[in-house]
Amino acid sequence: MPSEISPAAPVFATKTIEKVGHYRWTICGLLFFATTINYMDRQILGLLKPLLMQDLGWTETDFGDIVAVFSLMYAFGYAGMGRFMDKVGIKIGLPIAVAGWSVFAAMHGLMSTVTGFKIARGGLGIMEGGNFPASISAIREWFPAKERALATGIFNAGSNIGAVVTPIILPVLVAAFGWQVSFLITGCLGFIWVVLWVVLYEHPEKQRHLSAAERAYIASDRPAPVVEQKVPWLSLLAYRGTWAYMVGMLMTSPVWWFYLNWVPGYLNKQFGVNMMAAMAPLATIYFFADFGSIGGGWLSSHLIKKGMRTLRARRVAIFTVAACVVPVALVSQVNHLWIAVGLISLAAAAHQGFSANLYTLVSDTVPSNAVSSVVGIGGFAGGIWGMFTALAIGRILDATGGNYMVLFLGASAVYPLAVFIMHLILPKYSRVEMEKMAA
Repeated sequence: MPSEISPAAPVFATKTIEKVGHYRWTICGLLFFATTINYMDRQILGLLKPLLMQDLGWTETDFGDIVAVFSLMYAFGYAGMGRFMDKVGIKIGLPIAVAGWSVFAAMHGLMSTVTGFKIARGGLGIMEGGNFPASISAIREWFPAKERALATGIFNAGSNIGAVVTPIILPVLVAAFGWQVSFLITGCLGFIWVVLWVVLYEHPEKQRHLSAAERAYIASDRPAPVVEQKVPWLSLLAYRGTWAYMVGMLMTSPVWWFYLNWVPGYLNKQFGVNMMAAMAPLATIYFFADFGSIGGGWLSSHLIKKGMRTLRARRVAIFTVAACVVPVALVSQVNHLWIAVGLISLAAAAHQGFSANLYTLVSDTVPSNAVSSVVGIGGFAGGIWGMFTALAIGRILDATGGNYMVLFLGASAVYPLAVFIMHLILPKYSRVEMEKMAA
């Protein structure tokens, strides 16, 4: 994977770049909308938590166990679907994943027991595990290295748009149709996306809507094409980038799921915010998270364009956003709703900036035909730890009467620690930089 323009590659000035075409951003838009739907289907359970606990008699432990099943199956889905994407390709693999998770998302509306929700949630986790491995691989195919972190930040912003849109439309759906039908309606959105993907997607080398200039621009900072052999799964553990990515995912993914699944309940318990009143606070949190996702990706891309080495730029960006997470430790100590929302918004934005650069590290450090597999391995690590975290959160809240202090303290501490460990693991140069030096 390239990280800087090679001396032999064509150099495109700013005005020229504007003329090469923009079909690659159409692909980024499709990935953005897939991620939006992914998070709509994922977040609806957390938003309905107070209602479901009341209607179905759940405890915090019951809810935590349901989330834990999702995390466990998401872990296996991330790893398995990542390998699946490398084998069949994202043209076929991603629509299979989207159609699959849409079926399981709709199934939630047919369930009435904890066991039933575990089944639906588990299936959702397995299939949703395909979204990010496929999307990162698509970004690698369609963008030069200097644009990848920005493109990743944009499509990853779909997770926040989904989290903004869902609390706005969900109360209307629940009031009009009930929570069961709400699951069915949101679950069907994925099938619309599948049709758009089939119509619009093709590999850059075969895409007839792609101009020759844009095709050359996409490949402008790549070395001459070579025939890459299949990479055995276990051999991927020999790459430092794999381990750095695994550490980042393992330590920070459970925090993001904590925000998605438990922040609505926290606002309800701490400030008496019901589903209707939660629209503005939750929309605010994930609106700012969008800025973090795009801004974090822009920062490292900007530094690379200014001449900074690829992995150094990623380190600087990751360290910067990790520092912005720390104030979330104060959330449980404040008594004003919007101060709490502001602190959580900052942390959510920082997490998304962290993720945009974390995902891009994979394409910087491993072979191109193993990107989805490595993303899957890291997602597996994050999902397994997320399962234990979800089990613990439910029991902590039941044992403490709903005290969130230790949870926000933990959410604050993991990012600086993750940055430190990743810094020790990562190599100094990207894979392509090392290949150029060895040539």
